[in-house]
Amino acid sequence: MRIIFAGTPEFARVALEALQAAGHEIVLALTQPDRPAGRGMKLQASPVKQHAVAHGIPVAQPRSLRLDGKYPEDAAEAQRLLQAAKADVMVVVAYGLILPQWVLDLPRTGCLNIHASLLPRWRGAAPIHRAIEAGDAVTGVTIMQMDAGLDTGDMLLVESLPILDSDTTGSLHDKLAALGGRMVVQALAQLPDLVRTVQPEEGVCYAHKIEKREAAIDWTQDAKTIVRRIRAFNPFPGAATLLGGESLKVWSASVSDAPAPVGLVCGSICALTQEYIAVAAMNSVVHIHELQRPGGKRLPVAEFLRGADLQLGMAFEAVAA
Repeated sequence: MRIIFAGTPEFARVALEALQAAGHEIVLALTQPDRPAGRGMKLQASPVKQHAVAHGIPVAQPRSLRLDGKYPEDAAEAQRLLQAAKADVMVVVAYGLILPQWVLDLPRTGCLNIHASLLPRWRGAAPIHRAIEAGDAVTGVTIMQMDAGLDTGDMLLVESLPILDSDTTGSLHDKLAALGGRMVVQALAQLPDLVRTVQPEEGVCYAHKIEKREAAIDWTQDAKTIVRRIRAFNPFPGAATLLGGESLKVWSASVSDAPAPVGLVCGSICALTQEYIAVAAMNSVVHIHELQRPGGKRLPVAEFLRGADLQLGMAFEAVAA
């Protein structure tokens, strides 16, 4: 099929690669404009753009697709390119721009979206983070026929995936990206015969965009909640805490089987071993396994303790919002 592909991050690049490997012709790739990134804040192309350029796929990076919006010249040029592409279908994966109706109506068979959740649960920008944060036991991928709403289109294919206790957003992202790539290839192969299923009204919830301020660990929460949030915010934005005035990132932690310490303030260190730092939480204990100082590397506890003078009773504190 002749495909217009719209996507930006690595999750989308995996799907683009899968479509190419299946023999489809990618006639145009839409992706977000280059953004400053890294310590030098140099302009960096998105993973989708990097892949497209490397494989000779034409790229467009409009700031908007709304003909009556802030950047009408970008939208008009994008409209010209999309119309000239004469695509059979448009595949959209974590693109980052709202598609107006003229885009949805343009391809012969419409626009398909790969969404990393079991819709209608976790519509929105951060479904992987929010599923882990909420303690969901299962997630998955939904291939849907796009409409003008926010992840409200009819479902074409759905496949579930368990969320392991060891999963972080990073590890679950990789598994769901591979699943999404496989499923969109399957959907295109079966497209004339796929049954469209309207999303149920029951169970709708929204995965709001992750804000950096959410990364602050609240040690007055229970250990299960804290550990889920640490997993959910790995690799971005990274769960943060203070110790002796120094900001630290906590990358790996687990819930202790030990009983909650009596009389200790939440955040206090209650045990130190080569495997973990035990920290008091609300009626429970968190075992920290991996930390990072500003500008340093992620370190397992044994290495971290060799360069840190930690004592029992010292307290981790919340980072100011």
